[in-house]
Amino acid sequence: MYQILILFALLFSMGSYFIVADLLKLPTNRSTKVIMVVDRREKKKTRNFEVSINELAMKASKWIKLTDYQRRRLQASLKSADVKLSPETYIARAWIKAGLALAFIVPALFIFPILTPVILFLSVAIYFKEVKSAEDAVKKRKEDIEFELPRFVSTLTQELKASRNVLNILETYKQNAGDSFKKELEITVADMRSGSYESALTRFEIRIGSPKLSDVIRGLIGVLRGDDGVVYFQMLAHDLKQLELQRLKTIAMKRPGKIRKYSFAMLFCFLLMYLSVMFVEIVKALGNMF
Repeated sequence: MYQILILFALLFSMGSYFIVADLLKLPTNRSTKVIMVVDRREKKKTRNFEVSINELAMKASKWIKLTDYQRRRLQASLKSADVKLSPETYIARAWIKAGLALAFIVPALFIFPILTPVILFLSVAIYFKEVKSAEDAVKKRKEDIEFELPRFVSTLTQELKASRNVLNILETYKQNAGDSFKKELEITVADMRSGSYESALTRFEIRIGSPKLSDVIRGLIGVLRGDDGVVYFQMLAHDLKQLELQRLKTIAMKRPGKIRKYSFAMLFCFLLMYLSVMFVEIVKALGNMF
C-alpha cells in the first residue's frame, strides 16, 4: 500500500511539473544549462535540479515585491557574492526550494505522520538558509581575507624596505595568496593597470567593507603619495597579530559549544527512533483491537 502511494505521489508530481512547464513555455534544461555555463565565471558543472529551480524562480519573480532599500541592499550582496540573479529571482528561488521541501508533508501524512513537524521545520530552515546564502558567502570571503591580512602586512613591511612599487608588490603576493584574497587582488591589479592606483585601492576597500583592510589600504595610499610606510606597517602588523591571537582564542573557546550541539542532535535522533518504534507498536495494537 505504501509503495503504491509513493509511486502515485512521484508520478503525480512529475506530470504536474511537465504540464505547468508546457503552459508557462519554460525553456528546456539543455538550453538553460548552456546559457548558465557560458555566463558563469567558474566552469562548474550545472546540475539539472538547480537549472529547473532557476527556471521556476525567474517565472515566479514577478510576484515578489521588494522595497527600494531591500532591493538595493540585496543587489549589493548578490554582486559581492558573484550571484548572477536579480533580487526578486533570488527570493523566489528560496521560496521554491522551501516549498518543494514542504510538499513532502503530503506523502508523510499518509505514510509516516510523525515526520510532519520535522519536514515543516526543514522547509523553514531551507528558506532562511537560501535567503542568507549570499550574505554568508560575502561574510565567508571577508573572514578569509581578514585571516590572511597579518601575513600580507608582514610581507608589505619587508617589501617596502626594498621597493616602492605597490603594483609590483601586489602582483608578487597574489601568486601565493589564498583563493578569496587572490581573486580580489587580481581585480585590483587589473583596475590599477587601467586607471588610477588610489581609485583602484579605494574600490577594493569598498568591495570588502572590512575595517582591518581599510587600515591596510590607507597605508598603501600613503605609500603612493610618498610616505615611508615601513613604520606604519610594522605597527599595523603588530596590532593585527594581537587581533589574530584573540580570534584564535575565541575559536578555541567555541569548540565545546559545537560538540554540545552535535550531542543534542544525536539525542534528538535517538528520541526520534524511540518514538517511531512506539508509534509502530501503537498502530499494531490498534489494528489487533479492531
